[in-house]
Amino acid sequence: MSELRVPPPVSFPDGGRRLIVYTIYDRRGDVDDYVVHALEGLRLHSARIIAVVNGRLTAVGRARLEPVVDELVVRENSGFDIGAQRHALRHLRDELTQYDEIVLTNDTWFGPVRPFGPVFERMNARAVHFWGMTDHAPEENNPITGKGTLPYHLQSYWLAVRREMFTSDRWERYWREMPALDSYTDAVVQHEIVFTAAFRDAGYVADVAFASDDYGCVNASLFAPRALIDDGCPVLKRRPFFHWPPFLDRYAVIGRWALDAAAEGGYPVEMALSNLARNVPPKVLNADAGLMDVIGADHPPYDPSRPMRVVVIAHIFYDEMTVEMIERADTLPMPYDLVVTTPDAERADRIRARIAALPGERGSVDVRIVESNDGRDQSAFLIGCRDVLISGRYDLVVKLHSKKTPQDGYNVGTHFREQQFLNLLHDDAHTSRVVALFQREPGLGLAYPPMIHIGYPTLGRAWWANKPGFERLADELGIRVPLDDVSPLAPYGSMFFARPAALRILVEQSWRYSDFGGAEAYQDGGLAHILERMPSYAAGEAGFHTRTVVAPDYAAVSFTALDYKLDEMSATTPGYAFEKIDRLRALGFVGRGSGKDFLRMYMRLNHMGTVHRLRRLMDPMRRPGRWIHRIADGVGRRWKNR
Repeated sequence: MSELRVPPPVSFPDGGRRLIVYTIYDRRGDVDDYVVHALEGLRLHSARIIAVVNGRLTAVGRARLEPVVDELVVRENSGFDIGAQRHALRHLRDELTQYDEIVLTNDTWFGPVRPFGPVFERMNARAVHFWGMTDHAPEENNPITGKGTLPYHLQSYWLAVRREMFTSDRWERYWREMPALDSYTDAVVQHEIVFTAAFRDAGYVADVAFASDDYGCVNASLFAPRALIDDGCPVLKRRPFFHWPPFLDRYAVIGRWALDAAAEGGYPVEMALSNLARNVPPKVLNADAGLMDVIGADHPPYDPSRPMRVVVIAHIFYDEMTVEMIERADTLPMPYDLVVTTPDAERADRIRARIAALPGERGSVDVRIVESNDGRDQSAFLIGCRDVLISGRYDLVVKLHSKKTPQDGYNVGTHFREQQFLNLLHDDAHTSRVVALFQREPGLGLAYPPMIHIGYPTLGRAWWANKPGFERLADELGIRVPLDDVSPLAPYGSMFFARPAALRILVEQSWRYSDFGGAEAYQDGGLAHILERMPSYAAGEAGFHTRTVVAPDYAAVSFTALDYKLDEMSATTPGYAFEKIDRLRALGFVGRGSGKDFLRMYMRLNHMGTVHRLRRLMDPMRRPGRWIHRIADGVGRRWKNR
């Protein structure tokens, strides 16, 4: 078709044929439930669906995709989803004239969260050359390039193009002349933000199903996901659940409300949470999706008509805590089996006697003497109770231990113990409601209290010295869930509710007591402390999400303390929270605020180029650096020998 004349825009004809090109990337080569569900939703509105997979595809993934698509193409992972779309268009070149509309879309959204039908009907009636599901309003300061204006554009995760446009020379030339896309920024700058203007400026007519201007923001898919769903938008972008939480906080984006709106429309949010658990750092997901529950009267209690088989595994070193721990466990809303581990026979005898004297209805009681206390509750759980965890007899395990923390003083140790017990096993009503979470959410893998912050300097430092060892161990175990940057989402205190299946990766490993070292190895950087931080990442790899749980009375104490601390820490840095964090992270480690520290921070903030040049100059692997280090060593020796 000639470029000299653009044909008039047309509506989608009755009985017209729509082609869906759906691109997929999964670094594991898998195909998650949400992808299958989305394709099933699109089937009713398409004559043909072709799925293009970037990278590898497992046999299981192929078996899941083939029933819901008409054609499946697997290609090398290059050019992102745009490269995959170009590949599909070239692959179907001679067949494209069979269709009245092509929808170019991908796996970056969950849906249908509302029916596709009304949107297709509305857009079918509009005379256009192309349309998008959502758009991005122009911005004076381009956040992608840092300069110039970000132009108005339809968002590229959903571009529907009518025959009059995709059979044109202009269309063919656009894809032929597209430069290589080697980075995500390339994909945005060289395709997403230029596509709309490239064709509108040539005379083609565009439209959008849900305009960001109607929601008072530049990007409704990110900043107004709940409002879009309420207005009938059938897709929910994944980005609000993995974007940097302080940035979303600035714009009051509440991911939990978006998930609630999706669930109200019948969308099975468990499949969304399963995908996110595998691909988003757990603490980021906990914040973005609001996965903390204040367990109150609005939470339904345990439903005995859907019984769960529960085992309590308690490592008891301080046997004087036996009664307190078992009374906490007795708040469970069903008879439970009890497995107690302890280091020696004398403690075991005292524990058995104390349990026998307690009232209450329990199942079997098994007091075990572990071979070694190296690794403490971690080794006792993963080695001493491995047979219990892999038996398949239980739907839920409650992990407890006799936590005193005497080295931190009475107040701090007592608070830490209460923070654990109050939020997990507060009373009969509370515990019943925590167990009911697992009844309602089959994808819930773990529940435990939020990060301890009263009495401990965990805020901003909770990886401590454990991150390097964590990374190595995660790689060995095949855990590919991204790690959180500043602090992990973890059961500090090492007590939790869990599905045994969510712990499978940890439980199936053949641990030995010698792996944990002696008593001196029970410290940050040691295996026990690394494993304490690992459950949510192991669960995420298996597709299970985590919730943090807190009792209302403890929430009152914790939130007010956290609120005050954050207020004080923010007092000397202007701006929104994300701006404060940006500035502080740019400064780097503050240290003790010495003159040397301030000089380093000043140089990082104002002269980073000089810092990089000095680092290269001082590199002992380079010739100038070797000379400088030799001179410095010589001066140091002479000074020492004066």
